[in-house]
Amino acid sequence: MQLNDQAFALCKSAIGHASAWRIVEHRLANGATVLDFGVQTPGGILAGQNLARICMSDRAKITIHPADYSLGPWALVQVTTDDPVHACMASQYAGWPVAKDKFFAMGSGPMRAKRGKEHVLKSLNISDSSERAVGVLECDRLPDESICELIASECGVDVRGVVLCVAPTRSIAGTIQVVARSVETSMHKLFELGFDLHSIVSGYGTAPLPPPAIEFVQGIGRTNDAILYGGHVTLWVHAEDDQIRELGPKVPSNASRDYGVPFAQTFKRYEYDFYKVDPGLFSPAMITIVNLKSGSSFRFGSFRPDVLSESFGELT
Repeated sequence: MQLNDQAFALCKSAIGHASAWRIVEHRLANGATVLDFGVQTPGGILAGQNLARICMSDRAKITIHPADYSLGPWALVQVTTDDPVHACMASQYAGWPVAKDKFFAMGSGPMRAKRGKEHVLKSLNISDSSERAVGVLECDRLPDESICELIASECGVDVRGVVLCVAPTRSIAGTIQVVARSVETSMHKLFELGFDLHSIVSGYGTAPLPPPAIEFVQGIGRTNDAILYGGHVTLWVHAEDDQIRELGPKVPSNASRDYGVPFAQTFKRYEYDFYKVDPGLFSPAMITIVNLKSGSSFRFGSFRPDVLSESFGELT
């Protein structure tokens, strides 16, 4: 089954659970479907878990677990996948800035594979022949007909095949779906370092779930900090030990020049321009690599609960 078809099956399930998950379906005049996971509706934990699954084309399991109190009193978002290339790089990676007129959203989900224009997709030889385009938009506004038509055109599908799931970072669902990117950040970092992603067999990650923020920049900061300073990813790979020893120290966030302070401060310092932030910052705090070829395991990076506490705020 194609990635967009798998995600579409989850969207149908979401529509069937709309009341229980506190989401709302909007059928637009041109036939496109918009699912509101937290813009004009509360959404919630179940909405967030399933939004993350849609974002990963149902190639991963997303669960919520009790806190690791060495990091702080926050529940953990856990991600497990046996198809990390398609779940993360072909689907979840937010590689499509969707913009038109005054509308802007970071686009992820399998619609990216259908569009097929990003360097990472071409490098990994990823494509999708589905007649649908299913995407996740991280923004505070619901897209209108013109945005859906833009996506349909870019993806080469009829606009009636477009399904967009939308949640702001500051919502419960939006927070969960962003924090569920722990494995994806490590995959993207390894891709940039020249590691063969097809040699990665399975991935597992956890990161603390921050309280949703009221203010926009703080919301972006907290969700990024959850992974940068509290995320731990384990990857099972077939590789050479020497290559892991060479690349491993470059993977965690502490290899970045911008490491060490809450992301909101870094974002402000760069005048709120993501593209000025060191790309090497966006990776988990810690990574464990299990080499199935040699039987050896390696760990790199460390947690920073002090930065998490500063970012998330103390309990009162």
